[in-house]
Amino acid sequence: MKISTKGRYALRLMLDLAIHSNGEYISIKSISQRQNISEKYLEQIIKMLAKESLVESTRGAQGGYRLTREPKDYTVGEILRVAEGSLAPVICLDTEENTCEHCMDCVTVEIWQKVLDAVNEVVDSITLQYLVEKQAEKGNCGCC
Repeated sequence: MKISTKGRYALRLMLDLAIHSNGEYISIKSISQRQNISEKYLEQIIKMLAKESLVESTRGAQGGYRLTREPKDYTVGEILRVAEGSLAPVICLDTEENTCEHCMDCVTVEIWQKVLDAVNEVVDSITLQYLVEKQAEKGNCGCC
């Protein structure tokens, strides 16, 4: 399984909002400059995040985006699933019910289920607040 740039950038965008949050809205332009990511690409990503109510926006001169909740209330898994969709390593595990015609006879599905369970356990146990704290420990790495 690979996380696409969309997923990685969504996480960086949310981390940037969490780090630079002071109650004010933050412009895509300022995030773009700090993260060195194209504004157009960030606009596509932020729309997905806003649609799922992870961020809120306002228009105008002081417009921009901000988190809808505290950083401790977001998980990496939640953010990645909005950007990536399923984190399943194989298509037959993309939905709750495995509809693959071979699932009853397939012994490898057990391996893929264990991989998915492990990935979910990791990404769902890490909060945005944890990443904010880790970033503060590292200092300014040039990405935020």
